[in-house]
Amino acid sequence: MDYVTILAQAVETASAQAAEEAVVPIESFWAYITSLNLVEAITFMSFGVVCLFYGWRVFKILVVICFALLGMFLGLAITDKIVGLNSQLWGGLIGMGLLAILSVPLMRWAVSALGAVAGGILSSGIWYACGLTERYIWAGALIGMVAGGMISFIIFKVAVILFSSLGGSGLIVVGALALLYLYPQTSERVEEIIFTKKWFLPTVLMAPTLIGIVLQNKFVKDSKDWDM
Repeated sequence: MDYVTILAQAVETASAQAAEEAVVPIESFWAYITSLNLVEAITFMSFGVVCLFYGWRVFKILVVICFALLGMFLGLAITDKIVGLNSQLWGGLIGMGLLAILSVPLMRWAVSALGAVAGGILSSGIWYACGLTERYIWAGALIGMVAGGMISFIIFKVAVILFSSLGGSGLIVVGALALLYLYPQTSERVEEIIFTKKWFLPTVLMAPTLIGIVLQNKFVKDSKDWDM
């Protein structure tokens, strides 16, 4: 067996192992971004700016929307497994309404849960950016969820600022990447960076998040009538 064949087999084995270890659905994420048109991308960025800078003002609405979406997905999944496809719509609507209604009286618990999720997303992003093994990324996410949850239960304001800043940053990043993809001059370059540089997505997500945390904290301190 010659050296070329051995090298080809080694490359093929390494590629197979990398594919097995890949857990983060970058392909699905990129496919969703590339499906957005110009109006949708600008809408994402507009709502993202509102959440990033003024999430502390509208956090109750954001919480209800988040739990309504969660209820819809859970309702669709449950009815699909139990009663079949014909009842998926009703299951999604019932789940959406149920969790949306429950999130109002349980607002503090709901905000704390979203703060924990935000912490998990940030810590798993750091794990991914550092190039650590993806199959254990849940460990990094778990650390962030525990830390984010504990801080959120102790200081309610932190949970509000954390999840609204991260949510706004996510919307801005999705909209901005969709805009860049729409232009031929930048589309290929952006796609190349996303699939070859693991640090790129976590960095562009965390940078606006940190800006939002700093600015929202300042706005909350300056506002005397904010209802926590």
